[in-house]
Amino acid sequence: MAKEQLKVLNALDVAKTQCYHFTAIIIAGMGFFTDAYDLFCISLVTKLLGRIYYHVDGAAKPGTLPPNVSAAVNGVALCGTLAGQLFFGWLGDKMGRKKVYGLTLMLMFFCSIASGLSFGHNAKAVMSTLCFFRFWLGFGIGGDYPLSATIMSEYANKNTRGAFIAAVFAMQGFGILGGGIFAIIMSSIFQAEFGAPTYEVDPVASTVPQADYLWRIILMVGALPAALTYYWRLKMPETARYTALVAKNTKQAASDMSKVLQVDIEAEQQSNEQPRADFGLFSKEFARRHGLHLLGTSSTWFLLDIAFYSQNLFQKDIFSAVGWIPPAKTMNAIEEVFRIARAQTLIALWSTVPGYWFTVALIDRIGRFAIQLMGFFFMTVFMFALAFPYNHWTHKDNRIGFVVMYSLTFFFANFGPNATTFVVPAEIFPARLRSTCHGISAASGKLGAMVGAFGFLYLAQNQDKAKADAGYPAGIGVKNSLIVLGVINLLGFLFTFLVPEPKGKSLEEMSGENEGDN
Repeated sequence: MAKEQLKVLNALDVAKTQCYHFTAIIIAGMGFFTDAYDLFCISLVTKLLGRIYYHVDGAAKPGTLPPNVSAAVNGVALCGTLAGQLFFGWLGDKMGRKKVYGLTLMLMFFCSIASGLSFGHNAKAVMSTLCFFRFWLGFGIGGDYPLSATIMSEYANKNTRGAFIAAVFAMQGFGILGGGIFAIIMSSIFQAEFGAPTYEVDPVASTVPQADYLWRIILMVGALPAALTYYWRLKMPETARYTALVAKNTKQAASDMSKVLQVDIEAEQQSNEQPRADFGLFSKEFARRHGLHLLGTSSTWFLLDIAFYSQNLFQKDIFSAVGWIPPAKTMNAIEEVFRIARAQTLIALWSTVPGYWFTVALIDRIGRFAIQLMGFFFMTVFMFALAFPYNHWTHKDNRIGFVVMYSLTFFFANFGPNATTFVVPAEIFPARLRSTCHGISAASGKLGAMVGAFGFLYLAQNQDKAKADAGYPAGIGVKNSLIVLGVINLLGFLFTFLVPEPKGKSLEEMSGENEGDN
C-alpha cells in the first residue's frame, strides 16, 4: 500500500505553486491573525481595567490590577491555549484535520464577543467572567496551532513547504499590528469625544464612564476575522496525506486533490494487502524513531517562549524610558491606552513583522536548522549585551541604544526560533501522529510562556522590597533577570541540535512513512 500511496503524495510534492496554496495560506493565516489579536490585545487594556475597577480614592497613582488579578487576566488565555493545543492536536489525528478545523474558529468567535460582554457591575464579577471566557478563547486558539500547521504542511509541495507554513505563522505579526492600530483608532475617537483631565488634576474625572466601552470594543473586534474565514474553512477538503495514510483511502485522496490543485492525479486501486500494525505515541518504536525529535521540538519551543513572553515584561520600562509612555498620573485613562497601543504598534512594525517575513523569504533557502541556531545565538548575544552593562543603558543618553538592542532581540526571535519551532513539528512526524506531536510541542511552548510571563514578573522585581511594585515581593532585579534569559537562549541553541533539517525533503521521507516497515 505504501507504493500506491506515494503516487498521490508524490504528485503533491512536485505540484507547482498555485492559487489554491495561497488561498490555504489566507484561510489558515486569518486564524493566526485572530489568535495574535486576541492573545495580545489584553495587554493594551489591562492598565485601563485597573483604572476603572481598582480606583482608590486619594491614591497618588491610578488604580492597577492586583498581582493575582493581573496574573489571571493576562495568563488565563495561555492556560486555555495549552489545553487546546493538546486536545485539538489529538483530535486532529483521530477525526481528521478538516472536521475539527471550523470548531476552533467558532469557539474563538463566540468567546471574543463574550469576553467583551463580561457581565457584572463590580470588579470581582467582571474579572471572573472575563477570565472564564478568555480561557475558552485560548482553548480555541490552542487548537489552531496544530491544525493550521499540519494542514499547511500536508497541502504544500516539498520545495516551498517551509515558506507556506511560516507565512501562516507570520500572520501573527499582522494580528499584533492590527490590534495596536485598532486600539489607536478607537482611543483617538474616544479621546476626541470624551476628553478628560489627567489623573493628577482630577483622579475621578480622568476615567470617563465611556472608557468601560473602549476595552470591550477592542476585545470584541477579534471575532470579525474569525467570522470572515469560517465559511472557507468548511469548504476545504481533508488533506490528501490524512486521507491516504491515516484513513487509508487513496481514491478519495486523489479525487480531493484533483479538485483543488491543477494536478492530474490518477485514482489508484485500493490494495488488498493488510497494512502492518502502526506504532503509537507511547510505543518503543516511536521512542526509537522520533523520541529525540519530540524532545528537541518541545524543549526548544519551551525555552524560546520563556524568553519571548518575558520580554514583554520589560516593554513598559523601555517605553517609559524613551518617553513613549509618560508617568500614569500625567495622563487620563483613554490617553494611556493610546500611548500603550502606539508603542506596541511601533515595536511590531519595525521588528516583529519584518522578522517573520525574513523567515518566510529564506527558510527554504538556508533551512530551518540554520535559522533557529542563528536566532537563538543572536538572542543570547543581545540579551547579554543588555544585561551586563545594564546600568549604562539606564542613563538618559543611552536609552535609544537600549531600545534598538531590545528590538533586535524581537527581530531575531521571529527571524529565528519563534517561527521555526512552529514549522518543524509539522514536518518531521508521521501523518497519524503529526497533529498530536505538534500540539505537544506547542503546549510545551505555552508552558514556557507561563514561566516567562509570571515567573519573571516576580523575578524581575527590584531586590529592595520597598522599590518593588505594589503587592510583589523582592526579586533579583531586571539585570539579573536578563542574564537568566540569556542563559535560557543559550540552552535553546544547544537543544536545537536534537532537531533534524526537513528542507527539500518530503514529509514521508522525514517521518519514515515511505519505508516498508512502517
